[in-house]
Amino acid sequence: MTSPSGHCLLLIIALGIFAFSRFSEAQMNSTLIFTKEHTIRNCSCPADIQDCDYSLANLVCSCKTVLPYSVEQTSYHGHLTIWFTDISALGLLLNFTLVWDLKLSLCSANTLPEEYLAIWGLKRLRISTEAKHRFPEQSLLIHGGDESESREKPRFRHKDWQTCMYVSFLDMALFNRESSLRSYSIENVISITNSFPYLAYFKTIPPASNKSYVVTFIY
Repeated sequence: MTSPSGHCLLLIIALGIFAFSRFSEAQMNSTLIFTKEHTIRNCSCPADIQDCDYSLANLVCSCKTVLPYSVEQTSYHGHLTIWFTDISALGLLLNFTLVWDLKLSLCSANTLPEEYLAIWGLKRLRISTEAKHRFPEQSLLIHGGDESESREKPRFRHKDWQTCMYVSFLDMALFNRESSLRSYSIENVISITNSFPYLAYFKTIPPASNKSYVVTFIY
């Protein structure tokens, strides 16, 4: 039979484990990348930083400078936020990169060209244009799943990622408008370049072979 002091010790241990797990969850970092004056800064932040507050990001986050020509294609399974002023560096960072949860913040009043960026596997997109338009942050859930799932990983309607590949084309001109964020998806696309000739400049789109794409246009 466990003594009262033993019960207290077990309770203290249990509370300690619970508190540590909650603390660990709170300390989960998110990735912030910002481009400014021809430099790219890749940061790991313990909390969300107010959009375009470069000084605070450099103070609070753990950041390193990345040279544009050394940017390597990678994937992001957590929250990725990118502050940008033009699309030159943004294309290096995002084109054909696997990103599940993405926030883009335009940190200048520049007018962006009508160009598309191609992103693999995008489930949730948020955009902020406060530096250009005093418009509330907008959010778009592209693929199915509830909000709690979006914090972990996307639950696609197709069971096998290899059976159907998801690619989103983001029209950067949407940052010039004060309209709502919208999208439409087309399933069972065998060849993107044949189905959408105006996207033929994406020379690196891999052939789908015996698989098909779900293509989403965000505008």
